[in-house]
Amino acid sequence: MLDARIRPLINPPLTMFGLHLARVGVSANTITITGFGFGVLAAVAIAYGYTFAGFILIALNRFFDGLDGAVARANKKTDLGGYLDITLDFFFYGAIPIAFAFLSPETNALPAAALLASFYANGSAFLAFAIMAEKRRLSTSRHGVKSLYYLGGLAEGTETIALFLLMALFPAWFPVLAWTFAAICTVSACARVLISYHALKD
Repeated sequence: MLDARIRPLINPPLTMFGLHLARVGVSANTITITGFGFGVLAAVAIAYGYTFAGFILIALNRFFDGLDGAVARANKKTDLGGYLDITLDFFFYGAIPIAFAFLSPETNALPAAALLASFYANGSAFLAFAIMAEKRRLSTSRHGVKSLYYLGGLAEGTETIALFLLMALFPAWFPVLAWTFAAICTVSACARVLISYHALKD
């Protein structure tokens, strides 16, 4: 929901930095994979109780996630780059709830499972529509220039990252935050299914 509003604020500095990196030969895929490495380290840090380190690493992961797109736009977007970007994002989104489940299985395992299930539903609705949109040659730039059709929803990247950062700062709040966001994601998934139904039924 907030992605389209945040994009105009973060794009200009990312674009400037991305142009510089592109000029010196840094590839978008290198940035994507490096950012994913920070995400994996964030999950490991959280699982072992170093939640503030996890907070920093999550922030780095998201910075690199925005930066790879800026470099790709400065060079040339590729199908491989788009694939890596969305796939590694989903790996990262799954890793953080699992890390909190490892941190405190007794209190966190069930809400982590509910959160992951809601991510699965939301992601499926999002990606399935992207495939159909490609088939019908639909496009949108409301969320910036993407490698696939970005179907907006109540729970998007900005909200998810805010959630993860709050969890890392206040790990004791994980169960409440996870259950609450799982409910939001479920509503978002249902809304995406309804939007997709009306868009594709003709």
